[in-house]
Amino acid sequence: MIGTHRQSAHRSPSRALALLLPLLLIALMLPAAAQAKYASLVLDAETGRVLHEVNADTRNYPASLTKMMTLYLTFEAVESGRWHWKGALKVSARAARQPPSKLGLRAGQTITVETAVMALITKSANDVGSTIAHNYSGGERAFAKVMTAKAKKLGMSRTVFRNSSGLPHSRQKSTARDMAKLARALLRDYPTYYRHFSAREFRYKGKRFKNHNNLLKTYHGADGVKTGYIRASGFNLVASAVRDGRRVIGVVFGGRSVKSRDRHMAKLLNKGFARIDPALAKAPEAKSKTKPKQVAKRKPKRKGPALHKVKGFTPSGQGTGTWGVQVGAYRQHKPAYNMAKKAVAMAPTYLKDGWIKVAPLKKGKRRPLYRGRILGLTRKQAYLACKVLERKRVNCMELRSKARLEVASRKG
Repeated sequence: MIGTHRQSAHRSPSRALALLLPLLLIALMLPAAAQAKYASLVLDAETGRVLHEVNADTRNYPASLTKMMTLYLTFEAVESGRWHWKGALKVSARAARQPPSKLGLRAGQTITVETAVMALITKSANDVGSTIAHNYSGGERAFAKVMTAKAKKLGMSRTVFRNSSGLPHSRQKSTARDMAKLARALLRDYPTYYRHFSAREFRYKGKRFKNHNNLLKTYHGADGVKTGYIRASGFNLVASAVRDGRRVIGVVFGGRSVKSRDRHMAKLLNKGFARIDPALAKAPEAKSKTKPKQVAKRKPKRKGPALHKVKGFTPSGQGTGTWGVQVGAYRQHKPAYNMAKKAVAMAPTYLKDGWIKVAPLKKGKRRPLYRGRILGLTRKQAYLACKVLERKRVNCMELRSKARLEVASRKG
């Protein structure tokens, strides 16, 4: 009996360990226990050239960056005529039960598509994301399949979506590179709607909701895109900024805090601008209100590439506005010029009074990149021209000139 008792005593620790081991394995497999992995990427939005990357293809939890795809599909639905900007979306019981961040929607009520878009961009409202999913596909699961399919079509090969909001799901993963592709697709495919990402606040039923993207206030040229956070992901951010007509897109996964993530993103954006043109890395100083106007008039005019009136169109005395459009960037001058001429022919109503300019951009020792532009437009002409060209599958980006064109000093 004594021997039996000793044998049992020796076995009990092994049995206890055997019982605990499965529990430990389960705990390690839980998403909440996962360590957020740092990843970052910066690219030139115009050319797609990667300017910086660290762990860019590591799969992480996107959190509310997921809503960028929800917004992409929403813009697509409006552009195709399936939905209307002022159209109503009905709130389901499931959507109303979503956890914060949320607007506090009630089951059965309706919100407009416009309200839904602004709530996603600024408040990052999960109940609104779910509302879009139910109205689009009848439920989260079906909508997530559409999201994933669209991601694959956009070249986001390592992304899988499982819901419309980014709430925790062990199989919902993406990468810094894929999210940069999505941001670039939003800019390229829906520049008209992209403007809403720069909204600093949103009002709904008397309440004001501030945009979670603090870089809109602190970083010169920032105009989007989206923040994200769950415990398993850390603090994520996709940001975009434009300076002197050049745009960079930055992505950070796994930030330790909001402030440290934002500071890090600012450094990455500066690094990206510096790679394009060192002068862009430094934000311009604020102009003095007491500076005499005469000083500006005495400054020598910068000599630039000639402006050309498009043959076949008669000037109407206009073409001196402060806006323009860019329709492509090429390694040679001729295709850039020809693309600009082609764009004018495609949207003559808005571009016939403009002036074609091929603007070279030098990148160190590399050959210049020639950008085809039509300048001298009004803001409305540039906006409507891009809308027409995008429908005809021509890439178009609106630009704002520093000063009104003086066409008399240019060659025609």
